[in-house]
Amino acid sequence: MTTDVWIPFEEDEIEGLPDAAAAGFNYRYWNGGPDYPADPADCAFYVVPYLKRTEVVVPPLAAMTSLEVIQTLSAGIDHMTPGIPSLGPGVQLCNARGVHDASTAELALTLILASLRGIPDFVEGQRTGEWRNGFRRALADSSVLIVGYGAIGSAIEDRLTPFECARVARVARSGRATERGPVHPLAELPALLPEADVVILTTPLTEATRGLVNADFLARMKTGALLVNVARGPVVDTKALLAELDTGRLSAALDVTDPEPLPQEHPLWHAPGVLISPHVGGPTTAFWPRAKRMLAAQLTRYAAGEPLVGVVLTTE
Repeated sequence: MTTDVWIPFEEDEIEGLPDAAAAGFNYRYWNGGPDYPADPADCAFYVVPYLKRTEVVVPPLAAMTSLEVIQTLSAGIDHMTPGIPSLGPGVQLCNARGVHDASTAELALTLILASLRGIPDFVEGQRTGEWRNGFRRALADSSVLIVGYGAIGSAIEDRLTPFECARVARVARSGRATERGPVHPLAELPALLPEADVVILTTPLTEATRGLVNADFLARMKTGALLVNVARGPVVDTKALLAELDTGRLSAALDVTDPEPLPQEHPLWHAPGVLISPHVGGPTTAFWPRAKRMLAAQLTRYAAGEPLVGVVLTTE
């Protein structure tokens, strides 16, 4: 008996995949096209195509009656949660923990430095032939707060270390101790916000974090602070953020927005003090080799009947 494994790569593109015959796998290539590669009812392991919208990747789930594992290639799994109610019990939903850490942390630092040092202003000055010099803010001696201290948050702190920050504070759903220092529970966030020059959002999107950055959150941030969002757009209340940006009290660097993609006429494009990148934290040259290594290792565990990594939830 064989097991269908849907993957968004050709089988020979992934070094280290379990041998199909030995593992009893049928590898079925599907990258979100209009035609399914086989009967979804026979799929036991579904690797979700990367950067495809919910309306593309969720519909097969309802027909996947033999499904045991959903493996995303993203750190977030919110795009798959609409399909969870259609699944039977015991299906494991796994994220791509570790795959996006380097790329997303790299972009977070890029957005911080570009915003603080005024790079968009220099680009505009170059376009118009203006020499826009003067003093700019530095990351050195700044206080940084990371909200959502998982693998990506930790990778960002790795990259902050050489920049001589005055302080790095960490917040997660629950408190814990680390070698770098304490991770504060979410309940302590209101007291930490007024101390931070830079607030970095790396939290997953859940019902608890949706709208976390609301008017009260923003009001607690110190005047002149920078908000950086490399998490998910709906973590931030866009209307509340626009109100603060329009006063000039805060600035923002956003790789994700709500709505997304951001419509051409949306006021966030032209709000003062905002730098926007189009959700490009993950898709870099660093992604593909890491994704393929993760997938080969995960399928090797699956073939051997070993516990999987990155399990976010198991259906009941």
